[in-house]
Amino acid sequence: MLPEILTTDSVVVTPVVLLLLLLLFLLITIWSQTQSSHIPGPCFFAGLGPILSYSRFIWAGIGTASNYYNNKYGSTVRVWINGEETIIFSKSSAVYHVLRSPNYTSRFGSKKGLEYIGMEGRGIIFNSNILLWKKVRTYFSKALSGPNLQRTVGICVSSTAKHLDDLQDMTDPSGHVDVLNLLRAIVVDISNRLFLKVPLNEKKLLLKIHNYFETWQAVLIQPDIFFKIGWLCNKHKKAAQELQDVMESLLEIKRNIINETEKLDDDLDFATELIFAQNHGELSADNVRQCVLEMVIAAPDTLSISLFFMLMLLKQNPNVEQQLVEEMSTILGETAMENINYERLKVMEKFINESMRFHPVVEFTMRKALEDDDIGGTKIRKGTNIILNVGLMHKTEFFPKPREFSLTNFDNPVPNRFFQPFGCGPRSCVGKHIAMVMMKAILITLLSRYTVCPRKGCTVSSIRQINNLSQKPVEDEHSLTMRFIPRSHSQSMISSE
Repeated sequence: MLPEILTTDSVVVTPVVLLLLLLLFLLITIWSQTQSSHIPGPCFFAGLGPILSYSRFIWAGIGTASNYYNNKYGSTVRVWINGEETIIFSKSSAVYHVLRSPNYTSRFGSKKGLEYIGMEGRGIIFNSNILLWKKVRTYFSKALSGPNLQRTVGICVSSTAKHLDDLQDMTDPSGHVDVLNLLRAIVVDISNRLFLKVPLNEKKLLLKIHNYFETWQAVLIQPDIFFKIGWLCNKHKKAAQELQDVMESLLEIKRNIINETEKLDDDLDFATELIFAQNHGELSADNVRQCVLEMVIAAPDTLSISLFFMLMLLKQNPNVEQQLVEEMSTILGETAMENINYERLKVMEKFINESMRFHPVVEFTMRKALEDDDIGGTKIRKGTNIILNVGLMHKTEFFPKPREFSLTNFDNPVPNRFFQPFGCGPRSCVGKHIAMVMMKAILITLLSRYTVCPRKGCTVSSIRQINNLSQKPVEDEHSLTMRFIPRSHSQSMISSE
């Protein structure tokens, strides 16, 4: 009798199981439909879509993944990062709306990742504590404008000239120069002389800045579980802590200098202003350290790489280099380099703008919606992550030759909404004006003494690059080195001092 009972039961159970499976499938289908959106992008598909899109951002890099989804689905795309709905915009109207709106002054990223690098609730770059961010931004704004902006030209010229005088120290036996690290050394020296003013070891500091930046890219959007796996995250934690320790040591040197100085200058430098703010209880010691850290690291891994790409593009476009040399020759024949009115460098201005448009170092910006919104018919819910793919926008709208490198793209004035290398609105790059001055001063000092020659076959499109938090070349032993060829005496417009 027992076998018969089992048989009977099995006949009864099988339809029940099938019915349950069918109901489960219907529930998943209905749930997937409720999770669907009119916004183009990968399907939800019972949670598989969010996992796959997040994986692409982790492994390919934020910039590469953003370009992939915009190219595949259009100018407005919905994806998921760490389970959170994220909208990628590459259309100028949407980008301009977000940049100008106070509804998007917050950024998004892994809280634990930002804690690792000291940016959670501190500094200016990824600080989403809006009240504190506004407070520290005033210190950055003061340091990056006014008298400091006026002093920048002289400091850039003297620092670039000093490093060019010592060029032999960075030249290998074949006569090639590690140009990227040369530019980084110049830029970190300028930053120190403008904002910190303490003795430091450039080479050691640059190595720690490089490791910190690698950590920043690695941890920015990682899931919480990543930070519980020691062998994955310990090296990143160490790299971030090492730079923070160096900054604390440099600040201690600065405090000693302040205490030993009988009378301080009327125009206090950035670090001194922050130290006084800490003494008055306006800023914490951790925030002061992070602000100085961010001021020092901002240029070496953005502005220096921008300059590197500009030198590469210059050699790929010799007619542009000739125009620049002729313009520099004319203007330097009338005034000393430190006294140049940089607004007269029209060709230089177009060249820098076109370089940033055609091959930007930072292609996108990350924001979070603070309130519900509507962007061109796309409903944005409070808390939604936003990625503005500015790099792709620059290559798809307005410009007469959007996919080519051509100075003619800037022959006529370009409306702000179509060209946003530094952003605009309440969270625009606070250092955009000083960055332009620095690039012009460094380029004119370098190009008036040398023409550079990359290795054969080495072009912007041929060198290996990664596009994660920023777009930069993969550094190996030889591919990024260049020969520095002195210009003839008749072309030389600046003497080595």
